[in-house]
Amino acid sequence: MDIAASIWSFAAVVALLTVTPGLDTALVLRTSLLAGRRPAWGVTLGIQLGTLVWGVLTAAGLSALLAASQLAYDVLRWAGAAYLLWMGLRMLLARDGEQQAPELRQEVRFGAGLRRGLLTNLLNPKVGAFYVAVLPGFIPEGAPHALMGLVLAGVHVVEGLVWSALLIGFASLMGGFLRSRTVRRVLDRLTGVVIVGFGVRLAVSD
Repeated sequence: MDIAASIWSFAAVVALLTVTPGLDTALVLRTSLLAGRRPAWGVTLGIQLGTLVWGVLTAAGLSALLAASQLAYDVLRWAGAAYLLWMGLRMLLARDGEQQAPELRQEVRFGAGLRRGLLTNLLNPKVGAFYVAVLPGFIPEGAPHALMGLVLAGVHVVEGLVWSALLIGFASLMGGFLRSRTVRRVLDRLTGVVIVGFGVRLAVSD
């Protein structure tokens, strides 16, 4: 398989992964609806920066530690699970009305969204395990591993940005309806359940 074929094949695989509803989609959509475009782009760029970091670590061989060391994987897994549970429970337990206003004002900041997206991605060891398991199979024989790893991670990042742009655009078009108090409360609770579910699954996964 040559370089071009490898890139196109990898792009097809991660495209399916990107559009599959999951934690990243829930975070971007929820942030866009409740706080607006700017913090949603912060979350998006944080997630994609984390993806790029995982790609670099895989290309450098460092994230192979997660596949080889059960202790390293467990430490990162429990840290990620604790972070997701904390974030999801905050959404589930947030009160309506004036009690929720400080939380929304905090999320309007671009930097807060960036940190949330980055931490959510970096504290998920399954992203690293995915790259360790999948990325080497798309690096042709004789190709420079580090450079090819960066290229493939870049493909994943571009697809993630395109998908997030579609989500943010949808949220902007539907914002008048979706930002009503009732819908906002339902969306916050639903996203909280999704995030807590991911945290529990991460904690109990082997």
